[in-house]
Amino acid sequence: MSKSLPKRSENYSEWYNELVKRADLAENSAVRGCMVIKPYGYSIWEKMQRALDDMFKETGHTNAYFPLFVPKSLFEAEEKNAEGFAKECAVVTHYRLKNDPNKPGKLMVDPEAKLEEELVVRPTSEAIIWSTYKNWIQSYRDLPLLINQWANVVRWEMRTRLFLRTAEFLWQEGHTAHATREEAIFETEQMLEVYATFAEQFMAVPVLRGKKTANERFAGADETYCIEAMMQDGRALQAGTSHFLGQNFAKAFDVKFVSKENKQDYVWGTSWGVSTRLMGALIMAHSDDEGLVLPPKLAPIQVVIVPIFKGEEQLAQISEAVAPIVATLKKQGVSVKFDNSDKQSPGFKFAEYELKGVPVRLAIGARDLANGTVEIARRDTKVKATYQIDSVVETVTNLLEDIQANIYQRALDFRANHLFKVDTWDEFLKIIESDELGFISAHWDGSPETEEKIKELTKATIRCITLDAEEEEGKCVLTGNPSSRRVIFAKAY
Repeated sequence: MSKSLPKRSENYSEWYNELVKRADLAENSAVRGCMVIKPYGYSIWEKMQRALDDMFKETGHTNAYFPLFVPKSLFEAEEKNAEGFAKECAVVTHYRLKNDPNKPGKLMVDPEAKLEEELVVRPTSEAIIWSTYKNWIQSYRDLPLLINQWANVVRWEMRTRLFLRTAEFLWQEGHTAHATREEAIFETEQMLEVYATFAEQFMAVPVLRGKKTANERFAGADETYCIEAMMQDGRALQAGTSHFLGQNFAKAFDVKFVSKENKQDYVWGTSWGVSTRLMGALIMAHSDDEGLVLPPKLAPIQVVIVPIFKGEEQLAQISEAVAPIVATLKKQGVSVKFDNSDKQSPGFKFAEYELKGVPVRLAIGARDLANGTVEIARRDTKVKATYQIDSVVETVTNLLEDIQANIYQRALDFRANHLFKVDTWDEFLKIIESDELGFISAHWDGSPETEEKIKELTKATIRCITLDAEEEEGKCVLTGNPSSRRVIFAKAY
């Protein structure tokens, strides 16, 4: 159980890997580099999906689905995009197997079943979607086109980690087309704010909103906007991206429209996405050495009730007292589990639900029943207190709101204490080489060469140029060349 989890302070990476497995979130599969998302982990992802999908629809988007396979000629139509993803692509070259004549009972690729054109397993769907948009868009009346897709993608990874980096992962990808540059930029910024709102209000993870440098920009985009979150080891995790594509994909796939002025022009595009990587962010931003700490809004089980009983008669009495509490909480939209199983002891159950991050735990035994009380424990602070049974519903609903707010504030305070403003290379190195990592706010001269040199020397990258960055004259932390604003550096996942 949770007592045997590695300590974060001793081995953060091992702690994460073990927690994902022991909390029943995911496990490695028989396919190298791929994962099985287990029911408890998938329940969290479903809650993420549901909340995000509602937010997408509130902003006018609808869902569609496009093929998993992309003909190579379509994939390479936008050259920068194709070049950016080329080394990560899985490629289908044949369409059939046959019995191996030299190995009875085994199969081999049929050499006569070679495809006329190879099919790329989508690493991202711009190519197949924009080739489709050519048929859907003729006039300004067809715009804006606001489409989202929930799907899986494949990016061949050699070094994988559950949720954070796997060869196949789940995500959503929005792809929109607009009549003007201004509309497309508005869409790009709007969706970034949707992601930031979701991260902060549902995941309870504070994020920095910013733009990527040219080196870190999505292949084929004019601008990439991002949200960056800080994990408890001080490393950054890119939690979502929104891309202004300009007219790059429209020109590559000849997607034109006739304007109100009866002039023909290329449409303006965006794409944006988040993935099951958010699961990794959720775990690493909040959890502790005893297990998961889940924000109530995303917890599969928000409240668990553990009866402490001897014999069927006591269990029946407790069940009768608990039934109206369960019913009332469920009516209020709270997910409740009454664990009346006699297969494990109450102590075992307490440890299990702590490991799984259930926000609120109620314990009630025969003595509590006689006194009209119940013990309530909150997962975030581990504080336990006794309450009157007739006040339980109000107490629990208030607690859930307080836990959500407290988890966010704790993460916000952690980030504030690990955001370092530096002006010299020595200060930069002192932080980046220490055990106390975090975000470094420092001047950069704007050149890709300096950015690459800093990455080479320290493994730190520019995470973003924050959208609220103020103009500030300074000198580049490495070269001493003039700089007009600070950027955020960090080591990252």
